[in-house]
Amino acid sequence: MNDHQNEETIKKISGMYEDWFLDYASYVILERAIPSIFDGLKPVQRRILHSMRELEDGRYNKVANVVGNTMKYHPHGDMAITDAMVQIGQKELLIDTQGNWGNILTGDGAAASRYIEARLTPFALEVVYNPKTTEWLPSYDGRNKEPNDLPVKFPLLLAQGVEGIAVGLSTKVLPHNFNELIDASILHLKGKRFTIYPDFMTGGFIDISDYNDGQRGGKVRVRARIQQEDKATLKITEIPFGTTTGSLIDSILKANDKGKIKLKKVEDNTAQDVEILVHLAPGVSPDKMIDALYAFTDCEISISPNACVINVNTPQFLNVSEILRHNTDSTVSLLKRELEIELNELQEQWHFASLERIFIEKRIYRDIEEQETWEGVINAIDLGLKPHIGHLVREVTEDDIVRLTEIRIKRISKFDLDKAQQNIEALEGKIEQVKFHLENLIDYAIDYFKNLKTKYGKDRQRKTEIRIFDTIDATKVAVANVRMYVDRVEGFIGTSLKKDEFLFECSDIDDIIVFKDDGVMLVTKVDAKTFIGKGILHIAVWNKNDKRTIYNMIYRDGKNGPSYMKRFPVTGITRDKEYDMTNGNKFSEVLYFSPNPNGEAETIQILLKPHQRLKKLKFDIDFSELAVKGRNSKGNLVTKYPIKKVELKEEGVSTLAPRKIWFDDTVKRLNADSRGELLGAFKGGDKILTITDKGEVKLTTFELSNRYDEELLAIEKWNPQKPISAIYYDAEKQRYFVKRFLLEDTLNPQPFFFLEDSNSFVELVTTQKKPVVDLIFPKIKGVEREAEVVDLEEFISVKGIKAQGNQLTSHKIKQINLHPAIEEEEEEIIPFQDNEIIDPDDTQQATLF
Repeated sequence: MNDHQNEETIKKISGMYEDWFLDYASYVILERAIPSIFDGLKPVQRRILHSMRELEDGRYNKVANVVGNTMKYHPHGDMAITDAMVQIGQKELLIDTQGNWGNILTGDGAAASRYIEARLTPFALEVVYNPKTTEWLPSYDGRNKEPNDLPVKFPLLLAQGVEGIAVGLSTKVLPHNFNELIDASILHLKGKRFTIYPDFMTGGFIDISDYNDGQRGGKVRVRARIQQEDKATLKITEIPFGTTTGSLIDSILKANDKGKIKLKKVEDNTAQDVEILVHLAPGVSPDKMIDALYAFTDCEISISPNACVINVNTPQFLNVSEILRHNTDSTVSLLKRELEIELNELQEQWHFASLERIFIEKRIYRDIEEQETWEGVINAIDLGLKPHIGHLVREVTEDDIVRLTEIRIKRISKFDLDKAQQNIEALEGKIEQVKFHLENLIDYAIDYFKNLKTKYGKDRQRKTEIRIFDTIDATKVAVANVRMYVDRVEGFIGTSLKKDEFLFECSDIDDIIVFKDDGVMLVTKVDAKTFIGKGILHIAVWNKNDKRTIYNMIYRDGKNGPSYMKRFPVTGITRDKEYDMTNGNKFSEVLYFSPNPNGEAETIQILLKPHQRLKKLKFDIDFSELAVKGRNSKGNLVTKYPIKKVELKEEGVSTLAPRKIWFDDTVKRLNADSRGELLGAFKGGDKILTITDKGEVKLTTFELSNRYDEELLAIEKWNPQKPISAIYYDAEKQRYFVKRFLLEDTLNPQPFFFLEDSNSFVELVTTQKKPVVDLIFPKIKGVEREAEVVDLEEFISVKGIKAQGNQLTSHKIKQINLHPAIEEEEEEIIPFQDNEIIDPDDTQQATLF
């Protein structure tokens, strides 16, 4: 055996894996996952559309046939092609589908490819294809040719959206509205600024505050459309993009299992449209449940766009405005190339038509009768044409002469000179029109986009409503799913101490505030068991930035020091950090403590220990005379003598100003942050009046969690003494009626319009004390009736809400105008804020005793 055969062959492979990985990464990025900026398509999508154009004959093709034909171009399996084709078809833009193509709402898959059919839409045929402007490349096996990019004359990438994961990078471009993209393209062509925002087929709401033009780092928040069906049922009619009814229901059930929300059952009635019924558990507020669904389920999701595209074999991260500008400019370039090609073709037609007319009209064909050779024939025709071709736009070539020789004798004998001239003039008209379009290319492109919108944009209105979302505090909407206990002897609190003292029910995401008798306060998260320490005075759920909960406290400073009293809120803390509410001296002790959720100020009685200098051992303190300060303030001196006992003498009332409430029409919510329209200052049992376009009046509390998603005709603070005036049209009687009524003090809806005829409607509703309207009448037989002024207060007295009312007039009415409100004396709104907290550095003190 040869010794060399036993030697091992050693080859260096350093760098081979790196090269292989780079090759693979480049292939996945360029050939699979990332779309081209030019046509907005991934390679598999481009090959599918090219294959469909090859098979296009106006009839539906089996998807299996399209997939099979596409495999000539795509080096991957049929399942990848089928899935990609279904995704294109579900976007309802390029592919006209027939059969079960799945459901983007429910997540149901499409039927097998042999059962479903497809053909290209008229829109796709118009904007996606043009072989004359397409650059062709050999397919992967060299047997066929495929387009490098399809000549798409539309911002297709932004219309359809795309998502893909490659090696080392990914892309996520959200879909946008068809008509809005066209409008933006037109604005760009006019040199104006534009903005575009995502629009989803699933509808819902979108907050684009942080969209950042679709760049990396931006995000959008998307919400389901939820409405209150009745007091115990919510209905979800639109879902967030990227979810399905199945995944949404799963997230709701999961939140219910975790105790974040409390419901009875979820019912899925989705068919053509989404309809998910959420049946609430007894005692659950529908308004609060809507917020909880947004906070704890997929009814609200956050989407982070990442616009990565391939531009000349290089991945680029752009924003959607840059993509639209690029697509629009590309469309203009394609339109220009099409016009140039058309111009060239028209000029060639005009050139040969002119030659043909000269050839026949001047009887040049007779010059070839005596020629015996082909060269002689060509030369004879060439010599015959020369005197007549000075007006042609180019020289006559041998190919032109050959074409003349191919004209049949029958055509020459029946040649109509006038008809030929008309044809030439028609071609000249078309040439001038094309030249005009080229000279005014931008206007031509604008007209092109307008034509697309007219032909294909009719049923493509925006489906996703743009809103600014309010921030939902999860701790305020979470249901009480745990029970809190305290072991005062050992100093523990928690949810697992079930043998000890029960305190209250709360959510497992709540914060708990604790005060101890040594003046220490801390805030901690709900947990199974937390050591606090002995001497616990007060435990409660704590809400951040709560300015209305005021703590009244009296403490002794040190072991034998004077006693001080203070009133303070706790609005912001560091969790699990101990704060000393006393002056900080050792052996200080809290002698009296009370939490007051609405700033109540009670009266207490102080009993002092006997002392030789004291004649009066008992006196009262009214906390309402003490200003609210910061929690770090020392407080006001109560007494320098030892206190024996502190007793509650009289319950207090709130010392805070009535709460000023605003209505923010953008988010349809109440707030106390000066956003929107000021409704007034509210206290106690005050209520808010709303009037809807459905002819229903409703009173609500002024809780900030209330929702007002209906179409409101009016929203204001309710004055029980102020009547409501309404004018409505009765279609059956063809008359207008007016009624005035007062409301009952109930939170139940109070309808005032009862006509079921769809042609009847509410014309006007007002809460003015002295409403006056103008009645404008139409012309009848050329005669115009003078307008009437009607004082509704004098016209009709206040009656019950169910009364029909009085007929306003027997004449036909063209228009009813309400006079501006006469200035009325409004309630005084106290001008200071909810809790006027005095600077804690203010050390001025008042000695009570």
